[in-house]
Amino acid sequence: MSTVFAWLGANIGTILICAVILAVVALLVWSLIRDKKKGKSCCGGCSGCSMNGVCHSDHKKNS
Repeated sequence: MSTVFAWLGANIGTILICAVILAVVALLVWSLIRDKKKGKSCCGGCSGCSMNGVCHSDHKKNS
């Protein structure tokens, strides 16, 4: 059991940094999903999107 604590003590910095990065990525994904559900998209509108007609075809049908 002491080897586990020794390993944790030796790697606590790496573990904390990985936890912070994982939390940031999770928040970004959550934010993207929330924005997509609210109708916000990659560029804020269909007119400026480089994939106009492809990724927003459902949005245009409903308008």
